Amino acid sequence: MRFLLPTLLFLLCTQLAFAGQSYIRQYSAALEQSEWQLRHNTPLRCEISHPIPGFGEAVFHSEAGKEVNLWFELKMLQQPDAYALAEVLSLPPRWRPGEQPRAIASMRLLKQFDGDLPKESAWAMLHELERGYQPTFYFSDWYRPDNKVVASLNPVQFPTVYRDFNHCISLLLPYRFDDIAFTVLSYEVGGDQLTRESRRRLAAIAEYLKHDDAIEVVQIQGHTDTYGGRWMNEQLSIRRAEKVKSFFVEAGLPEHRIEVEGFGQRRNVAPNQRVQDRAINRRVVVQMTRP
Repeated sequence: MRFLLPTLLFLLCTQLAFAGQSYIRQYSAALEQSEWQLRHNTPLRCEISHPIPGFGEAVFHSEAGKEVNLWFELKMLQQPDAYALAEVLSLPPRWRPGEQPRAIASMRLLKQFDGDLPKESAWAMLHELERGYQPTFYFSDWYRPDNKVVASLNPVQFPTVYRDFNHCISLLLPYRFDDIAFTVLSYEVGGDQLTRESRRRLAAIAEYLKHDDAIEVVQIQGHTDTYGGRWMNEQLSIRRAEKVKSFFVEAGLPEHRIEVEGFGQRRNVAPNQRVQDRAINRRVVVQMTRP
């Protein structure tokens, strides 16, 4: 039943249009107009787009993060002026005559917003396009509810771009800016040697910085425990912070965006009586900001 209702609505509207009781505005790229582009292809973002002449643009994108993600956006030249609901159908190609449209999802249209769909529906649309089917958006005009709007994606030129899109997704970093914007690096006793886990963390940050040129400021603050004398600890904290700075500069981050400060033992976050507490105080804090 969940596939039957949208299909019946689609066929009914088509019949009404021929009977003169309704009007359908159809938008779709012709065969010679169909164009798919891999617009972003980096370890931070993958994006493909498809113009729909006279209507807008369809965009699929995925971003770096701990989990595989995918979003779809229907960017319309004329955004909705009222709340509406669009049925998303998969229309069969001409070489499959007699096959009925199949429902993919229902998409909410909010006033003055583009349409969007979550991961499951977006993947379903991609799979339909891969099979040569046409994901189609079907909704009522917000000014003339008796008129219908139909906007379709053309699968021509899609397979090659989709292959590149999937390859891009496989290379996305397993973390994003929010995951590394605030990082605490830990040190071995008495020097500027990072622990093994902190070295891995620093390498991950450096890899991210290679691909994000929007980083505005990186603040590096060095700290120590209370052993070794106040002046010596302050110098050690500066040396630790400067070493991290050098690592970022070598990774390609402009030096003028990096701020370094050493606090020595002045800002301990744990007591210094126990070994494990002193290990917490031996740290460098890295904070990054973007516009």
